[in-house]
Amino acid sequence: MTPAMTSAVVSPCARPVAGDAVSLRSATAADAEAIHALITRNLAAGHLLPRERGEIAVHAHRFVVACQDELVIACAELAPLSRDVSEVRSLVVSDEARSLGVGRELIDELVARATVAGFEKLCAFTHAPSYFVQLGFSMVPHVWLPEKIVTNCHCCPHFRRCGQFAVLRELRRANQALVPLAALHG
Repeated sequence: MTPAMTSAVVSPCARPVAGDAVSLRSATAADAEAIHALITRNLAAGHLLPRERGEIAVHAHRFVVACQDELVIACAELAPLSRDVSEVRSLVVSDEARSLGVGRELIDELVARATVAGFEKLCAFTHAPSYFVQLGFSMVPHVWLPEKIVTNCHCCPHFRRCGQFAVLRELRRANQALVPLAALHG
């Protein structure tokens, strides 16, 4: 690991402090190690699927990371499933950063990015649906998201015996595209 990569990885001793500023930014391939470490450390809880470091590096541009003092303390991916539907994937907040509101900030950022990108729906598959419901999502049957089933579920080892709940949030298109009627009659 290079010195630059070392500073991006949350060490087990790192203790984010509630008063210190947390910033969000788009991830880069250089963050793949830190993202992979976050995901790997949280696999034991059984709420995440494993991800390969190489796959994370290839799709790094789809991740948003939360950083505190240059340490990556949380991450989430905005993964397109179809032209209209995108998914929150690999949402992970380090144990030390929980209760700082970082998860909410990541979700808000993904909602904003999905809306700007023109997606009509944002979904997630989760063991904690109440968390997402608090953020404007609704629980739905898995079959309401055939894009997810075709893209990921059919090859998952937990297919047909999934313990996750599907949640969905309808996205509102920005009103910027609307032209006031008065402007048309100049």
